[in-house]
Amino acid sequence: MSVQDRIQRLQDQLREEGAKAALLNKVENIRYFSGFTGDDSLLLVTLDKCFLLTDSRYTEQAAAETSAEIVEQKNGLYPKAIDLVTQLGIKRLSFEAAAMLYQNYKKLAASLSAVELVESNFDALRQIKEAEEIQCIREAVRISDLAFEKILSYIRPGLSETDVATYLEQVMRANGSDRPAFMTIVASGVRGSLPHGIATEKLLVSGEFVTMDFGAVYHGYHSDITRTIVLGTATPWQRNVYTAVYEAQRLGKEAVKPGVSGIFPDKAARDHLTGCGYGEYFGHGLGHSLGLEIHEEPRLSPSSKCASLVPNMLITVEPGVYIPGKGGLRIEDTVLVTETGHESLTQADRQLIELV
Repeated sequence: MSVQDRIQRLQDQLREEGAKAALLNKVENIRYFSGFTGDDSLLLVTLDKCFLLTDSRYTEQAAAETSAEIVEQKNGLYPKAIDLVTQLGIKRLSFEAAAMLYQNYKKLAASLSAVELVESNFDALRQIKEAEEIQCIREAVRISDLAFEKILSYIRPGLSETDVATYLEQVMRANGSDRPAFMTIVASGVRGSLPHGIATEKLLVSGEFVTMDFGAVYHGYHSDITRTIVLGTATPWQRNVYTAVYEAQRLGKEAVKPGVSGIFPDKAARDHLTGCGYGEYFGHGLGHSLGLEIHEEPRLSPSSKCASLVPNMLITVEPGVYIPGKGGLRIEDTVLVTETGHESLTQADRQLIELV
């Protein structure tokens, strides 16, 4: 699908909303609908034109990346947007309510008093991925799979969590990642009870679980993987809880298919953990979509608003158990919804790994 096709879909949404134009400020949406990969810009889309508002730092780059009409601002993005909206005679303007700072909304409202401002959301237009997007995500997943493979010969007691995170990021960067997909999580021992335990200077100790949650970015598109290993021989408790999470993930992935709601896979995984006695220690949703952002819609959770998964949606499946004072683990794959079910893009070993 071309950028022009994407713009056409956005314009169709504007017509449904009765708006004459949309002002986009979210970086990911500006990239998706224009092709421009810079920041500090705005995109104004009318029913028949597209304007990229930026400054002299980006005009040359923008000319190479987008077919939108480039409007250079010298005295601020929003004053320039206000001038352009006024010049074009727009009377009903959609804006990204969830992405715009309140102070910028106030500027628009004060200066465009004759214009009706309509709260809108264009993220949903990015939920179903195109072939080129899926290929980028496949490559990001391949890079993060490789990083996990490499970490197994590097990780050992005495290293810090930060050492592990740094090595993962170095491997991904060396193999084509633009940057880390997010702040790399490495949580060992009792810190495993922290679902988002960012790496610290804590040293790894033999006998501990080590949970690593990380991702690559390839041409702007993200991957997301979590693996938990044991440094040494697993205890009976570690084997028991790992088996419970492993089976919950398998059941959650099996439930990912076209036509089911975002609640259905979550329930499959959650019911299993509850049956194993760990339900109260699984506090987050089963997964989220990803793409130009690491967290996108749809979500898999007990309160998911996704009525039906459809082919070419991407979703993570990531059950976990987190017991304060004791530790925990998570297993996560990036999964593609297919015509007949699902495909796990993540291929890294999911079995319990004991590094003796």
